[in-house]
Amino acid sequence: MKYFNYLSDQDKKQLFYKEPQSFTKSEHKDKLAYSLGATLYMPGIRDRIGEDIVHGRIKELMSVIICLEDAIEDTLVDVGIKNVVSQLNQIDEAVQKGHVKADNLPLIFIRIRNLDQIKGLTSALEEKIKLLTGFVIPKFSYRNGDAYFREIEAINQAFGTSLYLMPVIETKEILYLESRTQNLIRLKELFDQYKHLILNLRIGATDFSSLFGIRRNVSNTIYDISVIRDCLTGILNTFGRQEDGYVISGPVWEYFAKNMGEEELEHNPSIRGLINEGKLDKENGFTGKTVIHPSQIKPIQSLQVVTYEEYMDALDIVNSEKGNNGAIGSIYKNKMNEVKPHLNWARKIIKKSEIYGVYNENKCYRDLLARK
Repeated sequence: MKYFNYLSDQDKKQLFYKEPQSFTKSEHKDKLAYSLGATLYMPGIRDRIGEDIVHGRIKELMSVIICLEDAIEDTLVDVGIKNVVSQLNQIDEAVQKGHVKADNLPLIFIRIRNLDQIKGLTSALEEKIKLLTGFVIPKFSYRNGDAYFREIEAINQAFGTSLYLMPVIETKEILYLESRTQNLIRLKELFDQYKHLILNLRIGATDFSSLFGIRRNVSNTIYDISVIRDCLTGILNTFGRQEDGYVISGPVWEYFAKNMGEEELEHNPSIRGLINEGKLDKENGFTGKTVIHPSQIKPIQSLQVVTYEEYMDALDIVNSEKGNNGAIGSIYKNKMNEVKPHLNWARKIIKKSEIYGVYNENKCYRDLLARK
């Protein structure tokens, strides 16, 4: 897979100083964790999942979560499980017949309701479980987490694969102030035991908001909701520290633009709000974002591309690590780059530049949004 591979060679040349590099689900976890971009939720009862993935009908799609939890009615859970197995069988058949290469499939995850669903899906899919990159575990807590990790370890050993978990942090114990710190610490202790199995941490801002009966409107971001902002700060402070940190994805944006031309995207209030929140995600240390509609994919992925100025500053900092590791002036003569304090930032920028590329000087996300 390669980000923005749908662009023409001319567009790539105009947009990118450094083009994105290709990657597969077999990449080292440290790189793969940054590679999800805008991760699209699809309800598990959707009957065209396999068809859309095999034929690349959502051209920007790089990672997808097939949801068996909140996206479907409680009465349709069994229908959803059977459908997910059927859709993955379709994908496997297409791979076996050479209609699509396995390395060109998006990263596929299944969001489950409980441990039994992982066991049931694994039993039904057998070797086809290797199509997956992993499972998303909603309402994750230190109380239920160990069993999930042990199950994934058993599956990986049995089938010779490398499945990951993406825990969703969204329970009331994390949101409520009096229990937050203790529960975050316990989660961190559990995560550190199984860090090799965690690809990405995700945040259930909608579940958090429901506990207070609030919902951000299209003109505000999640950071404008003070009780949620405070909780996000605690999560970032616990899991985002660079010495032992995890890659954390930005929470879902609930508004989308339907049946619009791409040239109109940024002028739509829902997409404008998404972009504003996506910028704040980036500033606060989140990477990528959960999305619920194809129109949200391109805006979020355009924000992941490294700017030319960011890249040049990062290169200077990384290249100075073993030499002049004091303060150096930016080539833009508009900021001071301190090698030691800015080194973690610079390393992250270099890593993202390999996955998402680097814009040409004076190009930005708006220029990518304008390309079809």
